[in-house]
Amino acid sequence: MSSSSSYSCREYLTVLATAAGTAMALGAAYELRDMASAAARSFLARLSPRRVVVIDETDGLSPNRLFDAARSYLSSSSSSVSATARRLRATRLEDSSSSGAGAGATVVTIDLGEQTTDSHDGVSYTWRLLVSPNPGANTNNPHTKSGHGGHGGHAPTKSLELTFHKKHTEKALSSYIPHIISAADEIRSKNRALKMHMVEYDAWAAVDLRHPSTFATLAMPAAHKRSIIADLDRFVTRRDHYAKTGRAWKRGYLLHGPPGTGKSSLVAAMANHLRFDVYDLELPAVSSNSDLRRLLVGVANRSILLIEDIDRSSSVVVNGGGALRNHRDAGAGDEDEDGGGGKVTLSGLLNFVDGLWSTTGEERIVVFTTNHKERLDPALLRPGRMDVHVHMGFCTPESFRVLAGNYHSVEDHDMFPEIERLLEEVPVTPAEVAEVLMRNDGADAAFRDLLEFIEGKRMEGGESKE
Repeated sequence: MSSSSSYSCREYLTVLATAAGTAMALGAAYELRDMASAAARSFLARLSPRRVVVIDETDGLSPNRLFDAARSYLSSSSSSVSATARRLRATRLEDSSSSGAGAGATVVTIDLGEQTTDSHDGVSYTWRLLVSPNPGANTNNPHTKSGHGGHGGHAPTKSLELTFHKKHTEKALSSYIPHIISAADEIRSKNRALKMHMVEYDAWAAVDLRHPSTFATLAMPAAHKRSIIADLDRFVTRRDHYAKTGRAWKRGYLLHGPPGTGKSSLVAAMANHLRFDVYDLELPAVSSNSDLRRLLVGVANRSILLIEDIDRSSSVVVNGGGALRNHRDAGAGDEDEDGGGGKVTLSGLLNFVDGLWSTTGEERIVVFTTNHKERLDPALLRPGRMDVHVHMGFCTPESFRVLAGNYHSVEDHDMFPEIERLLEEVPVTPAEVAEVLMRNDGADAAFRDLLEFIEGKRMEGGESKE
């Protein structure tokens, strides 16, 4: 019995030893196979005319901005790149802006494992989206996919493979990838919600800017709109020009005209066109030049700085002595007048508009509005401070037709000739016309009401002259 038991133990140990040896041999075989596969891939890579650039989702513990940019670029909202992929993945953006491009849009991009093609500057590129179980894992290795040899517990990591011909390596790195980053920045700018920043407790506070005004809906002559759009589009593409000429990358606008002529709507249309945030600066709310500098330094790049109604006597007085003063303090002593008592001075404002402080940011539009251009200090009006002067006048026949289309979708009507004739004789603001058109649901009733309104203003004007 003891001999049989001893034999069984020896046999058992022999089987275990054989199994262990087999396992070791298999492990060695796997390692040898992996090494051979790696060597084969390396050898084939040397022979292949194609080059592969791997863009991981993360760079260490930080997100890889190039990966995010490439994913944005490959979305269908930015290009037709994804159209060549067989399997797509769709997501829907939040309603970020009532008039912004991409608001509430469905964005489609390539799914995991899919590939798609793109061309740029005469070169063809192939993109492929992969996923690895852990950072650094090879998605094409079946052992890695099943967890063999992997580091369990790591979250899956995505990566993009960019493939192109070796002879285009320089063009891919120096032209195509920068193009992707630039396109992605533009996409994100279009899809994000615009912000209106205002001064609260000596600091900027932001709310969503959902003003629907666009150049298409703006009640002003078409030639003026085309001129402004061309100027804005030229400005945002001239970084190198401003750097070459040694000037701060900014543009100054003065919008002047009677109240109700659309100055604020034009600013909103500019913001929506450029996808720029608006910083609304009320000078009476700023107590000193130092506070003004701190606020203005906090204005982001690619933004519009708005200073409304700079001439308004109830808030700011612009005087030849160079001080911007609260009207309620206009009778104060000299200490307040020259800025020594903490008031914002004209020189302090101008130093930011075109002095050394103007170089603390770039790609900024500075907009002043006024109802009375003649009241402004001439120092504010010269080129370099207010480069473009836009007169916002009373409603013209052309502007009226824009408003009629906006409110009633009407391009022509039997009453148009009479309305247009009256508009050429009677000063009526676009805001007044819009109000009359908006309070009537039907076009016929709206235009009759408008005729009566303008006739009433003409009679009032005649009586006042008498």
